[in-house]
Amino acid sequence: MITEWIEAGLAAATSDECIVVVRESTEANLRWAINMLTTNGQMHHRSATVIAIRRTDGVGHAGVLSGPVAGEDDLLHLVSQACAAAGEAPASDDSAPLPEPVVDADYTEGAVGTTIDVFAEFAQGLGRALTASREVGTEMFGYAEHHVSTVWLATSAGARRRTVMSSGKVELNAKHADRIGSAWVGQATTDFADVDADALAAEVTQRLAWCENRIELPAGRYETILPPSAVADLMILTYWTASGRDAEQGRTVFAGAQPGTTRIGETLSPLPMTLSSGPGALPAPGFAIVEGSLPGMTSVYDNGAEAEELDWLRDGVLAQLPYTRAAAMDSGQAFAFPSDNLTLDAGSRVTLEEMIRSTTRGLLLTCLWYIREVDIASLLVTGLTRDGVYLIENGEIKGMVNNFRFNESPVDLLRRATEASLTEGTLCREWNDYFTFTKMPALRVPDFNMSTVSKAY
Repeated sequence: MITEWIEAGLAAATSDECIVVVRESTEANLRWAINMLTTNGQMHHRSATVIAIRRTDGVGHAGVLSGPVAGEDDLLHLVSQACAAAGEAPASDDSAPLPEPVVDADYTEGAVGTTIDVFAEFAQGLGRALTASREVGTEMFGYAEHHVSTVWLATSAGARRRTVMSSGKVELNAKHADRIGSAWVGQATTDFADVDADALAAEVTQRLAWCENRIELPAGRYETILPPSAVADLMILTYWTASGRDAEQGRTVFAGAQPGTTRIGETLSPLPMTLSSGPGALPAPGFAIVEGSLPGMTSVYDNGAEAEELDWLRDGVLAQLPYTRAAAMDSGQAFAFPSDNLTLDAGSRVTLEEMIRSTTRGLLLTCLWYIREVDIASLLVTGLTRDGVYLIENGEIKGMVNNFRFNESPVDLLRRATEASLTEGTLCREWNDYFTFTKMPALRVPDFNMSTVSKAY
């Protein structure tokens, strides 16, 4: 039993403290291209991370080793390596005492998995979509994945935690035969019970029909509706750069006007936007699982600490920034763990369709990709539009326009946004390999900067 291996590993550790995290995962997937299923299969993987901590005058020196484990001997080998690494490790700037131990009632339970059967109903709808696409001479591409991971986390301080994480996604891309007209839809899910393949196919087919009329537009600033998927990509990148410690050091867009301060308490948007994360409305573990420190954001020393629902932005005002426990103690702030989900809500009941109907002239995007930071101090980013930019005139979609490169700051977009739609579950496009669960509104920006025309399709 895995928990018995963990107990043996903790007992074998020669370091002052030790943390063991074991992750057992199964994955099922389907892939299709040019209207035909290409592959499907199941995978199984088990790995462990050992954090051995040597204390010198109360300061931690952490040795961190990860690797696959097939049995107790593999885990014991990782523990030995981590303890040796701790002996040579420098002092950790995120050093903190281990969290108060919590023991979960289900800690000793076994792993939960998934199988290819999770796609049984979805696959029938997908088959209908691929057949219909073949019949009209268009092409469909995409994939569906489902992951289930069971994680056990134990510390020498006495914590015994367990969680099961289930996540899935489907991406469906439809193209004209010339590969210029292109449309995309995607959905996140925990179990595929809520995924309607027929509805996804109908949506992507409608978007592809908009691509039949092709219009060339120059670069410039356009009134633009960013759909929830594009908003999610921009908000996730903002979230990843929101370290309170880095802001205090003057290194990010969240740095305050005075040295050592942040923008907490400052109004970032005139709309009543609340940006939140944590276990609850969207899936996330109830405690911190950190298999490698991310400086300024997460720390291996925080493993097992309670994760809470947190508002980062509240009614348009910056309410909080992520802090490790060590950084929080240094700054007099509260520990704020950034869970891997994100919700943005402006309290609107307006639908995306209503936003389109109220637009005199503007652009509707599908999604963004190849997003890269240009200037971290302002969070200026650049990237490309992808899989459908549509011209709206007098409330109607008139056709597809060329793609653009854009240059914008997500934080400045919050300031300039003039309207938000209702918030709905969405799958981001750029970051969905790492960040699955988001709920976002569409945003209207009156002057989105399409800096150059892109010939990429």
